[in-house]
Amino acid sequence: MALEGKTAVVTGAAMGIGKAMTEILLQNGAKVVLLDVNATAGESLKEALNKEYGQKTLFLNCDVESEEQLKAAFQKAADTFGRIDILCNNAGILNEATWEKTVSINLMGVIRGSYLALEHMNKMSGGQGGVIVNTASMAGIGPFLSCPVYTATKSGVVGFTRAMAAASVASGYGIRFNALCPGFVQTELMSNIVDRLGRFSHLTDATHKLVEKMGVLSVSEVAECLLELVTDETKNGEALVVFPKGKKYVTFSSLLQ
Repeated sequence: MALEGKTAVVTGAAMGIGKAMTEILLQNGAKVVLLDVNATAGESLKEALNKEYGQKTLFLNCDVESEEQLKAAFQKAADTFGRIDILCNNAGILNEATWEKTVSINLMGVIRGSYLALEHMNKMSGGQGGVIVNTASMAGIGPFLSCPVYTATKSGVVGFTRAMAAASVASGYGIRFNALCPGFVQTELMSNIVDRLGRFSHLTDATHKLVEKMGVLSVSEVAECLLELVTDETKNGEALVVFPKGKKYVTFSSLLQ
């Protein structure tokens, strides 16, 4: 998929990985609708990006936990730029102490966003197809010992993504679904991770050792992999794991063969 003239929606777009995703999409010719709960950071970023790229962005204050807000945001995106071609379900948190909210944002937010985007993108209902990339984590492939709930949500994102990819092919939606699974990334979430372990705070040392062993990615490294999943039309139902030492697509065994 060439990005020139395409419209992307990015959740959790104001900072961190979402900001890097927004920037790389703009650099490659897309228009981007930024969704975030942080209105101050979102408006500031939109102004900076519009100065650099022209009037190619729109910021909307939106909570992915709200069906009403998300639905209105997708409609505003379509009304403003005429179409939606790309969705990056990127909003997420890590907090084992507030596990219900972690499930609500990380997993339910991805499902909610995907289903609402289908209303605009689905070829079977007048859309033009496109691609949805869900931000998962290496924890969605292998368990993160100090964050069981975070692990559960990201595992759910990977499973949902793969199932939706197959459902899209079988149903003729014309939408590819892929999961981006980075390791530790240098973001605000990462810098305060030990304060968010809740009942597993006694595993702080083990968490630090894992970070030291795995290394830490920059947000731009993650965004480069997003670009690959968006533009390469052979990629559907993929889980791309990204580490500082490199990246690899996960091979899953099938129980149906």
